[in-house]
Amino acid sequence: MPQPAPDRSLDASWSSVLRLLGAVGLAIALVVAGLQLAGDDEEVPVAAEVEDDRTVEADDFARSAADLAERATRRARGVTGGKVSADGHVHAGVDPLVDGDDGHGHDHSDPTTKNALSRSAPEETAETRDPTTPMQAAAARDVVEAQRAEAMPYLTTAQFERTRTAVPADRYAMANGCYALQAPSGRWVTRSGSGLRASAPRIRGAAPFHFRATDLGKYLVYGTKRDFVTRAGGPLLGLGTSNRIVMAAKPSKRGDYTVTKKGPGFRFALGNGGLAVAGDGALVFGKQPTAFRLRATTGCAKYPEVQVNIKGAPHAGQTAHQQVVGYVDAHTHGMAYEFLGGRAHCGKPWHPYGAAYALVDCLDHTITGGYGALLEAVLSGKPTHDPVGWPTFKDWPAPDSLTHEGTYYKWIERSWRGGLRLFVNLLVENNQLCLLYPLKKNSCDDMDSIRLQAKRMKQFQRYIDAQSGGPGRGWYRIVKNPVQARKVINAGKLAVVMGIETSIPFGCTMKLDIPQCNRAEIDRQLDAMHKMGVRQMELVNKFDNALSGVAGDEGATGLLVGTANFLETGTFWQMEKCTYKNPEVADKTQGLAPPRAGQQDALFGAIAKLHLPTQPLPIYPSAPHCNKRGLTALGEHTIRGLVKRKMLFDPDHMSVVARKASMDLIEKLGYSGVLSSHSWSTPDAYPRIAKAGGFIAPYAGDSTGFVKKWKRHVTWADKRYLFGIGYGADINGLGAQGNPRGAKAKNKVTYPFKGLGGITVRKQRSGKRVYDINVDGVAHYGLYPDWIEDLRKLAGPRIVRDMERGAEAYLQMWERAVGIRNNGCRDTANRTPLRKFRTLKRGMSASTVLRRVGMPGKRAAGGFAYCAKRPNGKTVRVRVDLTGKGKVTRVRL
Repeated sequence: MPQPAPDRSLDASWSSVLRLLGAVGLAIALVVAGLQLAGDDEEVPVAAEVEDDRTVEADDFARSAADLAERATRRARGVTGGKVSADGHVHAGVDPLVDGDDGHGHDHSDPTTKNALSRSAPEETAETRDPTTPMQAAAARDVVEAQRAEAMPYLTTAQFERTRTAVPADRYAMANGCYALQAPSGRWVTRSGSGLRASAPRIRGAAPFHFRATDLGKYLVYGTKRDFVTRAGGPLLGLGTSNRIVMAAKPSKRGDYTVTKKGPGFRFALGNGGLAVAGDGALVFGKQPTAFRLRATTGCAKYPEVQVNIKGAPHAGQTAHQQVVGYVDAHTHGMAYEFLGGRAHCGKPWHPYGAAYALVDCLDHTITGGYGALLEAVLSGKPTHDPVGWPTFKDWPAPDSLTHEGTYYKWIERSWRGGLRLFVNLLVENNQLCLLYPLKKNSCDDMDSIRLQAKRMKQFQRYIDAQSGGPGRGWYRIVKNPVQARKVINAGKLAVVMGIETSIPFGCTMKLDIPQCNRAEIDRQLDAMHKMGVRQMELVNKFDNALSGVAGDEGATGLLVGTANFLETGTFWQMEKCTYKNPEVADKTQGLAPPRAGQQDALFGAIAKLHLPTQPLPIYPSAPHCNKRGLTALGEHTIRGLVKRKMLFDPDHMSVVARKASMDLIEKLGYSGVLSSHSWSTPDAYPRIAKAGGFIAPYAGDSTGFVKKWKRHVTWADKRYLFGIGYGADINGLGAQGNPRGAKAKNKVTYPFKGLGGITVRKQRSGKRVYDINVDGVAHYGLYPDWIEDLRKLAGPRIVRDMERGAEAYLQMWERAVGIRNNGCRDTANRTPLRKFRTLKRGMSASTVLRRVGMPGKRAAGGFAYCAKRPNGKTVRVRVDLTGKGKVTRVRL
């Protein structure tokens, strides 16, 4: 059930005293904690491929903490008044650093940011006004309505868990299973005091053990008393090791076994030895691990983990080549726990030992009881929070808690089980803000961070494979082309596209208007990123760079981020009064407009506020404002490079003039691989993206706001292309998530409800916390199936129908980008000549058919249906029959 809100009734003076004490205590506590960490015991788990992000050099950590505390203390002494209201926001007169206000009193749920049609433009201007006429909008709505009436493909279900057999078939098959161990003597392993002994004559006397996969072929062996089979520590203060095998209360490297199989036996290795049976039957650590037989049993303790709470198998296609069905998230930052130096984000999407180790707060939050969480306080507007994550989750995750992990793997799994089928993970960084944030463990170089996050994506996929029973068996599959993606989705799994959103891609910054990169360097880095697996990219994020100008930020955040732009480039944003007549088309308003910075960008203001030196600020003319900087020659070269490599281009965050130039180039090149992934484009660009055959995924935000955006985007549909819509969650990228409509809202979501493919969705449970979309909103990524149900409650089945076609629409956009001719049944001017169908031969693959004759009008399990063109210009129907494995059996002309 939802947790009660914390009591915010302390008066300002008392709360200031508490925060002052917390600030002073922060330095002391972190010095102690740093020293403790420097000599910590092995009980703090560290996997071979997953660093424990609490490991840090004590002196550096303490120095950074002391600096933060000193700043907070200085400012706290200057507090003169103000109150903390019942909603937890700090109002005028309270110090912004210590008490959590961001200095301009904005409302973090401000619909002008989270629910705006364009997050890039504060209002319509002459430059960004939608050019669509009412007649064109009505025609577009008719097109979409006709597509909704088209038959959906036949679906089946996929098996998402490996079949459990009595005896595991290989060393991966034990994942999350319950087994008994039999020694070569025929005796079964049972508990004996604090250890184990092979003494039971029959399996019914054996101790059952749960096998928790920590990596492929690696396991924790979990006992019925919620303990772990572990090599004992040494006799002095728990240091070192001994040859005893004991049942330990916590997991550690001394109980993280690498399992191998030879014949019917399984060996449990630890370093230079492993689990062995002594002459008296006792289990010990030995140089030669014993080969145990395993047999499935019952009675195991349940390993503590986040629940999915969805009943029913995930939907899948009947064949790999048919039309796909499912939702698209085109913009999320699943590996952002490594960005901004790796210390600004609390928690991570996975840990070898599970939720209790992954879903923990940052150290500076924890040791001060939530009062040391300076950035979290600024972002949420609440001066403190309960730092305890698992298992209570009192204050986080939450829609407005932006420094905490939102994409834990079980939450992503719930979204996948709920219908998500295409997921774009954007690798993200901002080097200048990383340098300014005092606590860090990673490089602040944008490209170093991107490479690290790409590595983490692959490790994450490996971890999901381990939980699913072996290499390639997991539901999270990184894909590099639309053929792979279609195959993955039709197998019932989640196709994951790797993308980039960073402020200084390829090191292409500029200093005093001098680019710090060249075309050869861009080409080399594009090749490297393509080889790494990147397929979707933005050119800018927060700062102007050598490729493009940015839309900027507004209000107080705009002043601060603009100053950071000065530190990076040596110049401020060159905002001038827009000359266009469209009030929807502009960049972010500077200086003269009332501050209303959105929550999604408050972090940058918070960091800058702590650290930026005072700079002479520019004086801008009256609004609306447009950044004078547009698309540079290097930016045009980069877009051409993306097109050449068949990568997808996202013009979000660009200045209006840069985006217009980019779309001019896209249209000149006739390129379909363009998309707006999270509403950081403007209304003049959306119909151009649709006309180019691109894809649009509005920022998710509140369900009410998304419905309004969907209604507008429908008016831009182009009859030549399949219309489907996605969403951009922007979670972990400091993007505010959807707020609840309330327990008493009209037509609220009722649990359980039916989801895509006939699944049953119940309230999600994480530890002791049960989430309800009506009162908790999109507190974490696992609640997106509930959010989609809320959309259905608000707007009926049509919006869900359009979202179910999102994955197919994205794939068709991607297919056009890689050179596949558009669907001739929708695009009458692009029909394939009939003679080309005569070149199709028996045994050809479905992908070869697509490359040769283009997209079909219908993709069924049994084959493709086309609209071809005779020499006299008349249309003829063609059927290409395919086997279940996608091979041509017959072409019916």
